[in-house]
Amino acid sequence: MPRPITTLFLLASVDGKISTGDTDAMDYDRDLRTIAGVREGLPQYYDLERRTDLASLNTGKVMAKIGANERTDEPTRIPVTFVIVDNEPHLTARGVEYLSKWVERLYVVTTNPSHPSYSSQATNVTTIPCDKYVDFPALFQRLGEEYGIDRLTIQSGGTLNAALVRAGLVDHLSIVLAPVLVGGKDTPSLIGGESLHAVGELGKVRALRLVAADVLQDSYLHLRYDVRND
Repeated sequence: MPRPITTLFLLASVDGKISTGDTDAMDYDRDLRTIAGVREGLPQYYDLERRTDLASLNTGKVMAKIGANERTDEPTRIPVTFVIVDNEPHLTARGVEYLSKWVERLYVVTTNPSHPSYSSQATNVTTIPCDKYVDFPALFQRLGEEYGIDRLTIQSGGTLNAALVRAGLVDHLSIVLAPVLVGGKDTPSLIGGESLHAVGELGKVRALRLVAADVLQDSYLHLRYDVRND
């Protein structure tokens, strides 16, 4: 089986921001719920999110931010596979245990030989070790060939999004635009990472082909593109 067909799916402001600020104290989902003119249409994003692929790629930082390390409740298991990239690590042993109870399968991708996922006794947790860095083309090939993942939704941050886009690993883009302008030069954007520095790097830029532009309620938009990796 080849690598999974991938879709980058995120909620963004009209100016492309995926957070309300440049610190971990700022929480996009929580903060947008407090803004009149934005909160009213926010449930449409979550409805679309529930219809994404049954395998999802994210980061340990995001999992920690949504509270995986602190949760003590018994989650209802969902039929979704999580692929979590976590080198720090941001996930604790408790966080790994919570995710193992929440999702059908959990793959932890890490360069950290001491990651707590190695100690997990859960039968649905697999740690995918990497050496000094994560080779994403090789990882995605492995996800398809070894683990049978044929479609993968990406919901990571701007730095990882940039790495995957520039490596030609994102096939489709599905963006929900909230009717808000956030601003801030250090506020995370849809695509972050290292800036291009020379004309010779323009090959890393990816053109898009519009598939659909749906006007949602309360001034929200759902934009879908194919990424031209040719």
